[in-house]
Amino acid sequence: MTVVQQILYTDRPERWWALAEALGFVAPYPPTPAWGEFHADGVLAVHEATPEHRAGTVDIHLVVADLDAAASALLSFAVERTVMAGVGEMLVVRAASGVSITVSEGAVQHGAGQIAVQPIWFQEDLAEPRAILEALGFQAGIAADRGGWVEMLGDGGSVGLHAGKPRIGLSFEARGDVDALALRLRDAGFEASVVDEAFARTVRVADPDGGDEAWINGVQDDLHGYHREG
Repeated sequence: MTVVQQILYTDRPERWWALAEALGFVAPYPPTPAWGEFHADGVLAVHEATPEHRAGTVDIHLVVADLDAAASALLSFAVERTVMAGVGEMLVVRAASGVSITVSEGAVQHGAGQIAVQPIWFQEDLAEPRAILEALGFQAGIAADRGGWVEMLGDGGSVGLHAGKPRIGLSFEARGDVDALALRLRDAGFEASVVDEAFARTVRVADPDGGDEAWINGVQDDLHGYHREG
Protein backbone atom coordinates (compact mmCIF):
# COMPACT_ATOMS: atom_id res chain seq x y z
CA MET A 1 0.00 0.00 0.00
CA THR A 2 1.29 3.44 -0.97
CA VAL A 3 -1.12 6.35 -0.59
CA VAL A 4 -0.30 9.83 -1.89
CA GLN A 5 -0.93 12.75 0.44
CA GLN A 6 -0.70 16.09 -1.34
CA ILE A 7 0.02 18.75 1.31
CA LEU A 8 -1.00 22.31 0.49
CA TYR A 9 0.13 25.25 2.65
CA THR A 10 -2.27 28.19 2.72
CA ASP A 11 -3.27 31.44 4.40
CA ARG A 12 -6.93 30.70 3.67
CA PRO A 13 -7.62 27.18 4.96
CA GLU A 14 -11.40 27.61 5.16
CA ARG A 15 -11.55 28.51 1.47
CA TRP A 16 -9.54 25.43 0.57
CA TRP A 17 -11.85 23.29 2.70
CA ALA A 18 -14.74 24.58 0.62
CA LEU A 19 -12.87 23.89 -2.61
CA ALA A 20 -12.00 20.37 -1.47
CA GLU A 21 -15.65 19.68 -0.71
CA ALA A 22 -16.75 21.10 -4.06
CA LEU A 23 -14.21 18.86 -5.82
CA GLY A 24 -15.64 15.78 -4.10
CA PHE A 25 -13.22 15.17 -1.24
CA VAL A 26 -14.58 14.09 2.14
CA ALA A 27 -13.14 15.13 5.51
CA PRO A 28 -12.91 12.09 7.87
CA TYR A 29 -12.85 14.47 10.86
CA PRO A 30 -13.43 18.22 11.33
CA PRO A 31 -10.47 20.23 9.99
CA THR A 32 -8.70 22.93 11.97
CA PRO A 33 -6.79 25.94 10.59
CA ALA A 34 -3.54 24.16 11.45
CA TRP A 35 -4.38 20.89 9.63
CA GLY A 36 -7.21 19.28 7.73
CA GLU A 37 -7.43 16.08 5.69
CA PHE A 38 -9.74 15.44 2.76
CA HIS A 39 -9.98 11.95 1.31
CA ALA A 40 -10.88 10.66 -2.14
CA ASP A 41 -8.44 8.69 -4.30
CA GLY A 42 -5.48 9.76 -2.21
CA VAL A 43 -5.48 12.56 0.35
CA LEU A 44 -5.46 16.35 0.13
CA ALA A 45 -4.03 17.82 3.34
CA VAL A 46 -4.53 21.54 4.01
CA HIS A 47 -1.88 23.03 6.31
CA GLU A 48 -1.61 26.59 7.53
CA ALA A 49 1.30 28.48 5.95
CA THR A 50 4.48 28.76 8.01
CA PRO A 51 7.69 30.79 7.70
CA GLU A 52 9.29 27.70 6.12
CA HIS A 53 6.31 26.93 3.87
CA ARG A 54 4.71 30.00 2.31
CA ALA A 55 1.15 29.97 1.02
CA GLY A 56 0.90 28.02 -2.22
CA THR A 57 3.76 25.65 -1.40
CA VAL A 58 3.03 21.96 -2.00
CA ASP A 59 4.70 18.86 -0.54
CA ILE A 60 4.40 15.18 -1.40
CA HIS A 61 3.99 12.83 1.55
CA LEU A 62 3.59 9.10 1.02
CA VAL A 63 1.95 6.73 3.50
CA VAL A 64 3.24 3.16 3.34
CA ALA A 65 2.36 -0.04 5.21
CA ASP A 66 5.91 -0.76 6.42
CA LEU A 67 8.45 2.03 7.00
CA ASP A 68 11.37 -0.36 7.52
CA ALA A 69 10.65 -2.03 4.19
CA ALA A 70 10.47 1.39 2.52
CA ALA A 71 13.79 2.40 4.05
CA SER A 72 15.40 -0.82 2.77
CA ALA A 73 13.99 -0.23 -0.72
CA LEU A 74 15.48 3.29 -0.73
CA LEU A 75 19.01 2.37 0.36
CA SER A 76 20.56 3.63 -2.90
CA PHE A 77 19.06 7.11 -2.45
CA ALA A 78 19.73 9.99 -0.05
CA VAL A 79 17.38 9.20 2.84
CA GLU A 80 17.25 10.60 6.37
CA ARG A 81 15.23 8.92 9.11
CA THR A 82 13.71 11.41 11.52
CA VAL A 83 10.82 11.90 13.93
CA MET A 84 8.08 14.51 13.50
CA ALA A 85 5.67 15.47 16.26
CA GLY A 86 2.20 14.15 15.51
CA VAL A 87 3.49 11.89 12.74
CA GLY A 88 6.18 9.73 14.35
CA GLU A 89 9.06 8.18 12.46
CA MET A 90 9.43 9.49 8.95
CA LEU A 91 11.79 9.20 5.99
CA VAL A 92 12.96 12.30 4.15
CA VAL A 93 14.04 11.36 0.61
CA ARG A 94 16.16 14.01 -1.14
CA ALA A 95 16.64 14.02 -4.90
CA ALA A 96 19.81 15.40 -6.48
CA SER A 97 17.68 18.29 -7.81
CA GLY A 98 16.98 19.47 -4.26
CA VAL A 99 13.36 18.30 -4.25
CA SER A 100 12.48 16.21 -1.20
CA ILE A 101 9.49 14.05 -0.32
CA THR A 102 8.54 12.40 2.97
CA VAL A 103 7.34 8.90 3.83
CA SER A 104 5.61 7.61 6.96
CA GLU A 105 3.93 4.38 8.05
CA GLY A 106 0.21 4.08 8.52
CA ALA A 107 -3.15 3.08 7.13
CA VAL A 108 -5.24 5.66 5.28
CA GLN A 109 -8.84 5.18 4.26
CA HIS A 110 -9.26 6.21 0.66
CA GLY A 111 -11.52 5.44 -2.20
CA ALA A 112 -11.46 5.39 -5.98
CA GLY A 113 -14.02 8.09 -6.60
CA GLN A 114 -14.33 10.79 -9.23
CA ILE A 115 -11.45 12.92 -7.96
CA ALA A 116 -7.83 12.00 -7.20
CA VAL A 117 -4.71 13.78 -6.05
CA GLN A 118 -1.88 13.96 -8.57
CA PRO A 119 0.88 16.31 -7.35
CA ILE A 120 3.48 17.08 -10.02
CA TRP A 121 7.17 16.52 -9.29
CA PHE A 122 9.13 18.83 -11.58
CA GLN A 123 12.83 18.34 -12.35
CA GLU A 124 14.90 17.83 -15.50
CA ASP A 125 16.07 14.29 -14.76
CA LEU A 126 12.91 12.19 -14.43
CA ALA A 127 14.78 8.88 -14.13
CA GLU A 128 15.69 9.64 -10.50
CA PRO A 129 12.19 10.42 -9.14
CA ARG A 130 10.78 7.55 -11.18
CA ALA A 131 13.26 5.15 -9.58
CA ILE A 132 12.44 6.50 -6.10
CA LEU A 133 8.71 6.01 -6.63
CA GLU A 134 9.11 2.58 -8.22
CA ALA A 135 11.12 1.51 -5.17
CA LEU A 136 8.06 2.45 -3.09
CA GLY A 137 5.69 0.39 -5.22
CA PHE A 138 4.48 2.90 -7.81
CA GLN A 139 3.97 1.79 -11.41
CA ALA A 140 4.35 3.88 -14.54
CA GLY A 141 1.16 4.66 -16.47
CA ILE A 142 0.95 7.09 -19.37
CA ALA A 143 4.25 8.59 -20.57
CA ALA A 144 5.18 11.06 -23.30
CA ASP A 145 6.82 9.46 -26.35
CA ARG A 146 9.56 12.11 -26.37
CA GLY A 147 10.07 12.08 -22.62
CA GLY A 148 9.33 14.92 -20.23
CA TRP A 149 6.23 13.37 -18.64
CA VAL A 150 5.24 10.14 -16.92
CA GLU A 151 2.47 9.40 -14.45
CA MET A 152 3.34 7.16 -11.51
CA LEU A 153 0.37 5.25 -10.10
CA GLY A 154 0.07 4.43 -6.40
CA ASP A 155 -2.58 2.52 -4.50
CA GLY A 156 -4.26 5.82 -3.61
CA GLY A 157 -3.57 8.78 -5.87
CA SER A 158 -0.68 9.24 -8.28
CA VAL A 159 2.34 11.47 -8.86
CA GLY A 160 3.08 13.14 -12.18
CA LEU A 161 6.73 13.56 -13.20
CA HIS A 162 7.33 16.55 -15.45
CA ALA A 163 10.53 18.03 -16.86
CA GLY A 164 11.06 21.54 -15.53
CA LYS A 165 12.47 23.70 -12.76
CA PRO A 166 12.67 21.60 -9.57
CA ARG A 167 9.55 21.99 -7.41
CA ILE A 168 6.30 20.27 -6.44
CA GLY A 169 3.12 21.54 -8.11
CA LEU A 170 -0.53 21.18 -7.13
CA SER A 171 -2.68 19.04 -9.40
CA PHE A 172 -5.71 16.75 -9.41
CA GLU A 173 -7.32 14.25 -11.78
CA ALA A 174 -11.08 14.23 -12.43
CA ARG A 175 -12.62 11.01 -13.72
CA GLY A 176 -16.10 12.27 -14.45
CA ASP A 177 -17.70 15.02 -16.52
CA VAL A 178 -15.30 17.99 -16.34
CA ASP A 179 -17.98 20.42 -17.56
CA ALA A 180 -20.25 19.35 -14.70
CA LEU A 181 -17.31 19.71 -12.29
CA ALA A 182 -16.59 23.25 -13.49
CA LEU A 183 -20.25 24.14 -13.05
CA ARG A 184 -20.25 22.70 -9.54
CA LEU A 185 -17.17 24.76 -8.68
CA ARG A 186 -18.75 27.94 -10.03
CA ASP A 187 -21.93 27.22 -8.04
CA ALA A 188 -19.71 26.96 -4.94
CA GLY A 189 -18.31 30.43 -5.65
CA PHE A 190 -15.06 29.57 -7.42
CA GLU A 191 -13.88 30.90 -10.78
CA ALA A 192 -13.53 27.83 -12.97
CA SER A 193 -13.24 27.19 -16.70
CA VAL A 194 -12.64 24.20 -18.97
CA VAL A 195 -9.65 24.24 -21.33
CA ASP A 196 -8.95 21.78 -24.15
CA GLU A 197 -5.31 20.72 -23.79
CA ALA A 198 -3.48 18.43 -26.20
CA PHE A 199 -3.49 15.62 -23.63
CA ALA A 200 -6.96 16.05 -22.10
CA ARG A 201 -9.64 18.53 -21.10
CA THR A 202 -8.79 20.30 -17.86
CA VAL A 203 -10.57 22.49 -15.36
CA ARG A 204 -8.71 25.60 -14.28
CA VAL A 205 -9.84 27.03 -10.95
CA ALA A 206 -8.67 30.23 -9.29
CA ASP A 207 -6.25 29.67 -6.41
CA PRO A 208 -7.85 30.86 -3.13
CA ASP A 209 -4.41 32.20 -2.08
CA GLY A 210 -4.11 34.27 -5.25
CA GLY A 211 -1.36 32.19 -6.84
CA ASP A 212 -1.36 30.19 -10.08
CA GLU A 213 -4.57 28.47 -11.13
CA ALA A 214 -5.10 24.97 -9.82
CA TRP A 215 -5.39 22.33 -12.54
CA ILE A 216 -7.85 19.46 -12.44
CA ASN A 217 -7.00 17.24 -15.40
CA GLY A 218 -9.56 15.04 -17.05
CA VAL A 219 -8.69 11.43 -17.79
CA GLN A 220 -6.35 11.19 -20.76
CA ASP A 221 -7.96 9.11 -23.54
CA ASP A 222 -6.06 10.52 -26.55
CA LEU A 223 -2.62 8.88 -26.60
CA HIS A 224 -1.29 10.72 -29.66
CA GLY A 225 2.30 11.47 -28.67
CA TYR A 226 1.95 9.31 -25.55
CA HIS A 227 1.93 5.63 -24.66
CA ARG A 228 0.98 3.38 -21.76
CA GLU A 229 3.86 1.71 -19.99
CA GLY A 230 3.76 -1.65 -18.28
